[in-house]
Amino acid sequence: MGKFIHLILSVVWIAGCTSSGRMPADCQTYVEANIPATVRSDWNALGGGLHASFGSIDRRYEKQEIPGVEETQAWNGSAWKGERVSAQLVLWSKDSVEQVRFRFSGFVSADGKAIPAEMAQARFVRYVITDEFADGCGKRDPANYASSLSADVLDHVTCFNISPRTACPVWLTFDVPAGAAPGVYTSTLQLMARGEKSRDFTLTLEVLPQWLPPPSEWKFHLDLWQNPYAVARVAGVEPWSEAHWEALYPVMKMLANAGQKVITATLNKRPWNGQTEDAFDSMIGWTRKNDTAWVYDYSVFDRWVEFMMDLGIRSQINCYSMVPWGNFLFYYDEEQGREVKVSAAPGTPEYAALWKPFLLDFIRHLEEKGWREMTRIAMDERAPAEMQAMLKLLGEVAPGMGVALADNHKSYRLYPDELTDLCVAHGATVEDGDRIYRTQKGYVTTWYVCCADEFPNVFTFSHPAEAAFIGWYTTAAGFDGFLRWAYNSWVKEPLLDSRFRTWPAGDTYIVYPDGRSSIRFERLVEGIQDAEKIRILRETLQEQDTPEAKVKLQQLNELVCVFNVIERPGDLEKMLAKGKELLETFSRP
Repeated sequence: MGKFIHLILSVVWIAGCTSSGRMPADCQTYVEANIPATVRSDWNALGGGLHASFGSIDRRYEKQEIPGVEETQAWNGSAWKGERVSAQLVLWSKDSVEQVRFRFSGFVSADGKAIPAEMAQARFVRYVITDEFADGCGKRDPANYASSLSADVLDHVTCFNISPRTACPVWLTFDVPAGAAPGVYTSTLQLMARGEKSRDFTLTLEVLPQWLPPPSEWKFHLDLWQNPYAVARVAGVEPWSEAHWEALYPVMKMLANAGQKVITATLNKRPWNGQTEDAFDSMIGWTRKNDTAWVYDYSVFDRWVEFMMDLGIRSQINCYSMVPWGNFLFYYDEEQGREVKVSAAPGTPEYAALWKPFLLDFIRHLEEKGWREMTRIAMDERAPAEMQAMLKLLGEVAPGMGVALADNHKSYRLYPDELTDLCVAHGATVEDGDRIYRTQKGYVTTWYVCCADEFPNVFTFSHPAEAAFIGWYTTAAGFDGFLRWAYNSWVKEPLLDSRFRTWPAGDTYIVYPDGRSSIRFERLVEGIQDAEKIRILRETLQEQDTPEAKVKLQQLNELVCVFNVIERPGDLEKMLAKGKELLETFSRP
């Protein structure tokens, strides 16, 4: 594969999709990875100059191939008020093209209504090294897996240079204001480049009369686990320093804007036994003064929770873990003057001796902060015997405390009233009677995918439509939401190489440093918005209670049921297009 250029976290000059050329000051970004590839396209037969066309958001366009799209200069779309929609423009050239940049005009309707141009954004799609699903979970030697470049990162750069014989996709995003008046709006996207005549693309967007609430009010229970320690390492700052909080803001704000409901917190060090590039530390300091006296420091925990709440994530705090992987616990022993690591399995006297004093103090602290009702003691894929022993102790010391479990043992029936937040592995079912019972109790029931699931998933090689499908499947299968274990557990050089030593590429993260989004994250949010639209339309049609509304509701429910599949459909793109078409039809007066 050759030696890759290391990511320089302080800004470096870039020219184009890869290299060379002088750039203005506002076009600073990082140097992208590159790997050898067999080129199939006949670039010599391509006419000179810059080519550009709207493409499909369902495609990851290959960097060194001619896109193979029929050139079109117009895009049409529709959106609810408050919704985000996307489009993809593709640029390609057999010659180098310098300083490519864009400008949007305001969006104006025929009757004079206007939406400012600021609702539109153009982001350069960058390439990362990816691999393949192959055998899914397990240790990976890169030499044993096919590697390629995947179009995924949405960069902040405002202009770029196109290197010869490359394609450069551009992701267009339209954030429709909640107060926009319904109507058909037109805008012009101007494409400019050095030595090229500027050209205009027509954007037509119909704003429908329906309104999508702000993400903080969405009912979809999104739980993407955050790793603040990865942010500190990639930003090159001390954990929990002021510089760390500044680096956390754009990454976590993007998550809040996706409708995230859960704050990921740690009770003790390495709850997952350090399986990621950046092991989780404890957000609570444990200090043993002597054999019976303990002191707990909640300063990091409190600031982290308050920070995330200020961003709009206020529904739940999931605290990992009273059953850590490996059953190891860590604390600072004041008499010994060092950190102590102990093995304490649930059900043992050692376990109770460590957790009882902590739980008593932790519950007291949560009650003081007003957070007890929203806090869950959270576990990830723990065996039934360990869970039952833990729950017995928790029930004795902190009765009524909510519990969250990502359950891959199909064991949820063993503790029906303890699991206020249950997440089952993809393909597992929650029986109808259990689901009804959980709904009546106000419990959350979600599902998750991981390295074991080829479809649907959000690896860097996954089909972009799979991310949108997740929202539709969630609704069709009757779940309250979706969990993914890694929002930002970044690999060594996340902007360059998404592969990891044990799982398929991209499994450990779905967004990139410094608040850079991805194609798969944008499509995931799209699917969540669709799920919210289905919920709102269902509620509206049920309230209308007319013969026409009943027919529409039946049509909507029948269409949604089509998405209750766990194997990859052969017509996934068509399924999504048909579903969106019906949502659009029912969104009109």
